[in-house]
Amino acid sequence: MTLAKLLPLSFVMIAGPQILSAIFLATTERWKANSAAFVAGAGVSVSIVATLGYLLSTGASDGGTPKTTLDVIVIVLLVAAAIHKFLTRKQSKPPAWMGKLEEAKPKGAFKLGFLLLGVFPSDILTALAVGGYASSNGEPWWHLAGFVGLTLLLIALPALTILVLGKRAESFMPKVRDWMDNNSWVISEIVLGLFIALVASNL
Repeated sequence: MTLAKLLPLSFVMIAGPQILSAIFLATTERWKANSAAFVAGAGVSVSIVATLGYLLSTGASDGGTPKTTLDVIVIVLLVAAAIHKFLTRKQSKPPAWMGKLEEAKPKGAFKLGFLLLGVFPSDILTALAVGGYASSNGEPWWHLAGFVGLTLLLIALPALTILVLGKRAESFMPKVRDWMDNNSWVISEIVLGLFIALVASNL
């Protein structure tokens, strides 16, 4: 099922500044409102970009573009995303603006979520590829909801962890942040590589 194949790419969407920002926001004074706003902003942008990829692929298909050509386009998008992840792997340390998240407000958190998951190069490429792949394989548009939903669940995990474990989460949250900071790009490359191989096998 195409839907199940798309789900691992949700990890690629949140790896990097995205999940690091979610962790920082989950430890702010207004963490509930900030985290909810961050997830909401991410939801809007991911949905828009994935839908755009779906519609573009549908339009190309209706215009007579062969499925093989569409799959090649998806592969190109994923390769570009993989290259971007690799080139920026040493730049994944928290940028200066992340230190200001302690004073974040819901409005700013919403904007940050929208921009990080909708304008970040690797996320744009990945979401477009997901939408295009779903369309070229004849999946209905609503099947993208699984990909979007899992992406939002992953980005909400820091806040959900705080909600469930409370103070106990404070001891290991920094360790999770450091691990993601050092290793997320490797996992992203593996996921992208597997999906590229999957699409290529259908050519």
